[in-house]
Amino acid sequence: MSALMKQGPIAFMRGLTFPGGQQPVINGSEIYLRYPRMADYPEWAKLRGLSRDFLLPWEPVWADDELTRGAFRRRIKRYHKETRLDSAYVFFVMRKADNALIGGCTLSNVRRGVTQGCTLGYWVGEPFARQGYMTDAIKALIPFVFRTLGLHRIEAACLTANDASKALLTRCGFREEGLARRYLMINGVWSDHLLFALLADEAQLG
Repeated sequence: MSALMKQGPIAFMRGLTFPGGQQPVINGSEIYLRYPRMADYPEWAKLRGLSRDFLLPWEPVWADDELTRGAFRRRIKRYHKETRLDSAYVFFVMRKADNALIGGCTLSNVRRGVTQGCTLGYWVGEPFARQGYMTDAIKALIPFVFRTLGLHRIEAACLTANDASKALLTRCGFREEGLARRYLMINGVWSDHLLFALLADEAQLG
């Protein structure tokens, strides 16, 4: 068991900045990841709106007020609460060259005790897809999961037809572990998903 795990969540979270802060900043080659904040709303709403048709086949049904400022404010408040509770960590992915928002990564369903695991989710705006940014982001995030959070296992799932996501997870070192039938409701339909995982002792942490 790592020293971080022995100390518990409060100890390893002391260095993190919460509401209103921009830390931790996790650096990749061409991107960096940071916590979302309310000032991101205009850029986030524009990118999500522009990418709506691109994203809908791979996501849960959007709420009627999905892109409103009020919904984004509630989202930010929920993110802050989840981080304080050590139950989820949400990051926006920013391009270093111009600080443009290109997508997001979420570490959800954090489990402690004998599990020490979390679930990885991610999205990328259509203008930035298939350019290697999300590969860069996930590879940068992996050491945060295993070293800073002290977790043992990262899980991820993707629709069986999502070849791009399967290839992304494989590039990042994840192994396919099986099929979960009607696992998540995506775009209004209970859908089969392929399950992937990466263990701490398998990761290339640099």
